[in-house]
Amino acid sequence: MNDIEKILERVRKNEEIEAKFFEVEVSILSILNFKDLFEILLTEIRKKFDIPYAWLSLMQENHVANLIRQLGTSGMLDKKLNIVDPETFRSLVGNGTRPVLTNGDLTPYYKLFPDHEKYLARSLAIIPLRQENEVIGSLNCGDYAPERYHPGMDVSLLERLSVILSICISNVAAHEKIRLAASSDPLTGLINRRIMEVILKREFTRALRYETPLAVAFLDLDDFKSLNDRYGHDFGDTVLKYVGNQLTLMSRDSDIVTRFAGDEFVVILPGNRRDDTHQMMNRLNQYLLKNPLIHNGEKVSPSISFGIAHIQDAGVQDPASLLKRADERLYEAKRKKKKSERVISFDRH
Repeated sequence: MNDIEKILERVRKNEEIEAKFFEVEVSILSILNFKDLFEILLTEIRKKFDIPYAWLSLMQENHVANLIRQLGTSGMLDKKLNIVDPETFRSLVGNGTRPVLTNGDLTPYYKLFPDHEKYLARSLAIIPLRQENEVIGSLNCGDYAPERYHPGMDVSLLERLSVILSICISNVAAHEKIRLAASSDPLTGLINRRIMEVILKREFTRALRYETPLAVAFLDLDDFKSLNDRYGHDFGDTVLKYVGNQLTLMSRDSDIVTRFAGDEFVVILPGNRRDDTHQMMNRLNQYLLKNPLIHNGEKVSPSISFGIAHIQDAGVQDPASLLKRADERLYEAKRKKKKSERVISFDRH
């Protein structure tokens, strides 16, 4: 093959690759939810380019990662999405938008791999993803061959894919935010019961699969009806928002805080053991005691009762029984508290 034939062959291959990128772009442009966007993207990337490994990394504490956490994951996305500490991500990828190619020692990049995955990749292409001009994570492609992705190769098509993906992510985020609004409690802004049940099912399955702890706290406000009767429903709403906000502030990023119904809240705590969850609930009660709300010059200190259940508790077989066990323990705690109050009342007489 002479030089001209080689050039023509290279042009032909580039045109084929460009056509495949165009097909990928077309397949994702009209999608309006994260699950389908990312699952179709990963499927198309692997199929069209014969790439053995393709997955996503998202930095913690950004709008998209928070939306996905609240909406929940399932199927392929549950296995092919890794949430990464921002400092770790930036140390590996930087803050730029240019794809990172590497075929040297990949050990540092294992931190970007999904949990429990052991890929045999010997070269990587890390394609930054953006939302509103802020890098939020990356699409990652890995190959067995060291020469597949090597520093210095042309990345113009990968850069174009990055731009298209970033546009799609911004569009999907806007639609998902609207969808989540319909799934949130309008008073507190917390996830509502319907979405909580979806997330609990996901976390229960994940805890069983990876043999990790999972706790659920079921709590409500003590004498909330009396509080409403005495101070009015508007102040009752203020108390609910106050408690919901403090629960959120005291929770980890991985915890799910929800308003279950009325004055009842549920917190899903992946990876948490019973003692840790007890400490969190006790800290909340102490905070409420030491930081009362003021109503017409009067200090009002709401308090909570709570019940905690763990995935390893006797009788827990599914998400519903885990939640039911926490609810039962909540009412056990309320009965003990009322009995104690009656004893104190008799002693005073």
